[in-house]
Amino acid sequence: MQIFNSKTRRKEDFVPIQEGHVGIYACGPTVYDYFHIGNARPFIIFDVLRRYFEHRGYQVTFIQNFTDIDDKMIRRANNEGITVKELGDRFIGEYYKDAQALGIRPATVHPRATEHIPQIIALVQRLIDKGLAYEVNGDVYFDTSAFPAYGALSGQNLEDLEAGARVDVDSDKKHPADFAVWKAQKPGEPAWESPWGLGRPGWHIECSAMSMEYLGETFDIHCGGRDLLFPHHENEVAQSEGATGKTSVHYWMHNGFINVDNEKMSKSLGNFFTVRDILKEFEPEDVRMFMLSAQYRSPINFSREMIAQAHASLMRLYTARDQMLFLLEHAAERALNEEETAFAARIQSYIDRFDSAMDDDLNTADAMGALFEIVRDANVSLSADSARSAIETALNALTSLCDVLGLLLKKPAELPADIQALADARVQARKDRDWKKSDELRDQLKTLGYIVEDTKEGQKVRKAL
Repeated sequence: MQIFNSKTRRKEDFVPIQEGHVGIYACGPTVYDYFHIGNARPFIIFDVLRRYFEHRGYQVTFIQNFTDIDDKMIRRANNEGITVKELGDRFIGEYYKDAQALGIRPATVHPRATEHIPQIIALVQRLIDKGLAYEVNGDVYFDTSAFPAYGALSGQNLEDLEAGARVDVDSDKKHPADFAVWKAQKPGEPAWESPWGLGRPGWHIECSAMSMEYLGETFDIHCGGRDLLFPHHENEVAQSEGATGKTSVHYWMHNGFINVDNEKMSKSLGNFFTVRDILKEFEPEDVRMFMLSAQYRSPINFSREMIAQAHASLMRLYTARDQMLFLLEHAAERALNEEETAFAARIQSYIDRFDSAMDDDLNTADAMGALFEIVRDANVSLSADSARSAIETALNALTSLCDVLGLLLKKPAELPADIQALADARVQARKDRDWKKSDELRDQLKTLGYIVEDTKEGQKVRKAL
């Protein structure tokens, strides 16, 4: 597998630190609100990364943090008259609801910043002891000028970083690019005891402390949205590598931005949507399908038209799967004939094409093309006369590859008892050659929202889309 490494700005062969195992750290949400569609993209993309490694036989340790202490959380908690912990608990619960709806599996561990204060304090002290951080009035800052490699990940030049340019302006800093790793307590803020007085962690330090806690001082992959490349991930590198003297991460992966109706998503433009908002209008699996329709590093444009296209594509997959299941009910147990043997070989070629696309820097867009090749070929090649193993070959390929993408996870719906009774009555009417009653029952089912198809394999009844 090749991964585009943001640090080297090129694709590199993936070689794990430990054979057969992959350690991944993915930046999670700040839990002061529902997460938005911009967050949803990396959550979905890197869920697929994890699934694909497992598909290829790796054991994966997947860590995704919750930032449960920061300025936004403090402000909202104070406005609502609750504790920051109560706010965090609430929105972590809401995260799990929306993530589950989108097919995002829980991480191996979801560490919370507030539950790792001892590790954070120890890391800050380590930086001070190495001359990489300094304390001023209870605040502790990382000294960027003392870390020569600062800026290497993002391509920033330290000398070009001026006060006010994406860094906090603070007269106590030695350099405007210096950043807080520990913040002294202000009135109304939660705080923890530390060697520098009551305070709380800076944003960047938590990820360094927690990634090292669960994945070690050097691990395989760190991923997140492109907006985190600088300053967040740049600062993580400085903290982690400054403290340990080792390379912290072998591969950095960053997904592209989401635009909404061809404009940058922002609250000021009124096109800022939480996933909870979106799921009131769209099916969650349609949203996931849309997110995977472009290679993850490319920008993607969110619009109702694009979601509609994703829905139509997803329905093609479900229709193909359900047709194969229907054919299996009538399939014969026999050896493959020559045509079916060739069909099975083509199915394997589509599987190989899927894997090749995913091996090429997780190219889900091209991988989906292989799925639709399975669908196209199965629609042409399979019938009620097909051998059971030919149908199973295509069905297993489609469902297993869709599972890698987190798609096609809904089980075939059983017809409600009253609908099944009408369908059975229509089958009997056709056996009795009572065409008038058969048509009446078809119309009745249509009125109730169900489509009837008469095929050579028998009657099919499905809910209208």
